[in-house]
Amino acid sequence: MNTFIEFITEPFMHDFMRRAIYAAIIVGAVCAVLSCYLVLKGWSLMGDAISHAVLPGIVLAFVTGIPLAIGAFLSGIFCAFATGYLKENSRIKEDTVMGIVFSGMFAFGLVLFTRIDTDQHLTHILFGSILGITQNELLQTLCIAGVTLATVLLKRKDFMLYCFDPNQARVVGLPVKVIHYGLLSLLALTIVASLQAVGIILVIAMLISPGIIAFMLCRSFDRMLIVAIVASVSSSVLGTIVSFHIDGETGPCIVIIQAIFFTVALIYNQIKLARKKVHKSSFKKIPAHTLSIPEKSN
Repeated sequence: MNTFIEFITEPFMHDFMRRAIYAAIIVGAVCAVLSCYLVLKGWSLMGDAISHAVLPGIVLAFVTGIPLAIGAFLSGIFCAFATGYLKENSRIKEDTVMGIVFSGMFAFGLVLFTRIDTDQHLTHILFGSILGITQNELLQTLCIAGVTLATVLLKRKDFMLYCFDPNQARVVGLPVKVIHYGLLSLLALTIVASLQAVGIILVIAMLISPGIIAFMLCRSFDRMLIVAIVASVSSSVLGTIVSFHIDGETGPCIVIIQAIFFTVALIYNQIKLARKKVHKSSFKKIPAHTLSIPEKSN
C-alpha cells in the first residue's frame, strides 16, 4: 500500500511534474468534451486531418516569429475550410478530400521543417513534450481550453442537435453552416491546446478514445460527457505518472492507458450484450401457457 502511495505522490515533489500533471488534466478534459461530439458526428478522420495539417503552420510561425499556437490554429482552420470548399464544389467525397488535404499539408510541413535552422526537435512536435511545459505554456493551454469549454457549454444543445440530426437542426432554424465551422474551429483550438501534451500524431487518440469509451458505457449524452471526462483525465494523469517512473515518452504512455481503458470498456460491453442475448433466448423458451394470467375463481 505504501509503495502505491509513493508511486502516485512522488511525481508531485517536482515542479516540472506538477506542471505536466496540471496540463494533462486540462488537455484531458477539453479533449473528452470534444470527443463526444466527434464520435456522434463521425468526424474521426476530420480530427486526424486537422491535427496533421497544423505542422506547416507551426513551422511558418517559427520562421515569422509569431506564437506557434496562432500558426497552428490558422493552419488547422485552413485545412477545415479547404476540405469544406472542395467537398461542396466537386464530386469528390469528404473522406477522400480530407486524405488529400491533410497528407499534402503534413508533407509540406515536413519539407519546411527540414529547410529551417532550429534547435526544436521534430519528435517534440509529433509526439509532444509535456514534461518540458513551462508556466507560460501551461497558462496558454488553460486559456485555450477555457475558451473551448465555455463555448461548448453555451452552445451545447445546438452542437448536440447538429451532431445527431443536421436536417432537424436546419428545420428548427439553426445556422447549420455556422455551427459546422464553429465546431471545426473548436476542434482546431483543442488540437492546439493538446500539442504540448501529446503532439500532432497522438492527439487523434485523445480526441476519439474518451468519446468511444463513454459511448459504449452510456445511453444518455450527459452521462457520456461525464464518463468521457473521467476516462480521459484519469488516463492522462496516470500516463504522465507512469512515464515519470519508467523514464518513457509521456504522450505514448497516455495513449496506451487510454487503449487499455478502451479494451476494458469493449470487453464489458460485449459481456453485457451477451447476457442480454441469453436473457432473451431463455425468455423465448418459456412455454406460452405459463405466461397466461390465471382466471379468478368465483
